[in-house]
Amino acid sequence: MRQFNQDQILFRDAYRKFLEAEIAPHMEAWREAGIVERSAFKKAGDLGFLMIWPDEKYGGLGDGDFRYEQIIIEETTRAGCKQWFNTLHSRLVGPYFQRFGSEEQRMRFLPGCVSGETILAIAMTEAGAGSDLAGMRTSAQDRGDHWLLNGSKTYISNGINADLVIVAAKVAGADRKHAMVLLVIERGMEGFERGRNLKKMGMPAQDTAELFFSNVKVPKANQLGEAGKGFYYLMEGLAEERLISACGCAANARKAFDITRDYVMQRQLFGAPLADQQNTQFRMAEMDTEIELAQVYVDHCVAEHNAGRLSGNMGAKAKMVASEVEWKMLDLGVQLHGGAGFMDEYPISRMFADARINRILAGSSEVMRLIIGRDVFSQKYQSLFD
Repeated sequence: MRQFNQDQILFRDAYRKFLEAEIAPHMEAWREAGIVERSAFKKAGDLGFLMIWPDEKYGGLGDGDFRYEQIIIEETTRAGCKQWFNTLHSRLVGPYFQRFGSEEQRMRFLPGCVSGETILAIAMTEAGAGSDLAGMRTSAQDRGDHWLLNGSKTYISNGINADLVIVAAKVAGADRKHAMVLLVIERGMEGFERGRNLKKMGMPAQDTAELFFSNVKVPKANQLGEAGKGFYYLMEGLAEERLISACGCAANARKAFDITRDYVMQRQLFGAPLADQQNTQFRMAEMDTEIELAQVYVDHCVAEHNAGRLSGNMGAKAKMVASEVEWKMLDLGVQLHGGAGFMDEYPISRMFADARINRILAGSSEVMRLIIGRDVFSQKYQSLFD
């Protein structure tokens, strides 16, 4: 049985009702517009659903239990609202201020993030540098009282809506390829421009943009942590980022299973429900088992994360297994829907297109295997049965 306390169960119920009333009814319009309205963040912030973990002095609830974010991810998925990247804002980007920012920066930035008035994004990816951050070309030159930022980023989620963007840049002139700095770029800074709201295979309501930086003067007050350590700061957050992805993938796999189960019980084939066919029963039985096993491991990783024991290897395993099971279920779901599965009016069709990115973002499945494989063949490897 999944371990959520009474407060979290009540929180789930309240958040589910919020999604049903304030977010889900607008998703179709936002898909057509290619962007979620900023008001979605503000409405969530007003009710305490946007950022749970910040201390009360910043406007939050002061509860860092990751299970609250897991509930938010699961219910957002269940309601068909995944394209609203609220978790990217609240749990992926926001914690950078807590972990690496100064108290002055936290007081300056976090209250607006908690309330939803300030929307967050993080910019790492470049055209030639995705999982390999060492290939980054965006650079920041130290000019004494400020940094001079030049370069570009692409595929940046929340890229159009964002008011604050944490940008990773190489320290110009450094002799180490991993010497990077994290800079907080604010809306309206001279030399900071946004490019296209990129058209994608799926997730049309999620604003994904190109960002350009031309001699942007970034005050030292907007530097997160120590210069030169940006790469290691990014690595520190990757385990949680992959756990966030795994929570969403596991929830989406179960949603796809439920939709497909309902459909095959109704669809007639040779005078009987498709669910009566042995192949359908066997395939769905396999998926039910695989999804449940993936969920158990994801829940285990959440517990380990709360205890401060989530490793990069565990995050990689959770992300890989959950995204692969999700994709396997969605492919089966489309197949069992037959021709209807290819039609946009059926939820399984949209889910299939929207989920294709999940084996790529936060590190591709191939990179996850590489991380796990390195651990398997390292001297630190320890068998479960040792």
